[in-house]
Amino acid sequence: MDSPSFPSPELENCVRLDQHESVRVHVYQRISAEVARLEARIADLERTPAPHAPIMIATYQRMIDRKKGLIQSWGLQRSI
Repeated sequence: MDSPSFPSPELENCVRLDQHESVRVHVYQRISAEVARLEARIADLERTPAPHAPIMIATYQRMIDRKKGLIQSWGLQRSI
């Protein structure tokens, strides 16, 4: 008896999600919300006299920069 042939995983994964507008909008909204949360955390940390605050602020700023870079590389640039 022949075994059923299934499409290879490579063929199933060939969809480029960045070409679908609904995915692009969702990604933009999600990243924008994450950036806003990180900026709020930075604002809170700037008011905190904790010794570790500058390290966390720098880390959050790097995360924001990377997220904004993703928005630019996907061409999702709006007013972020």
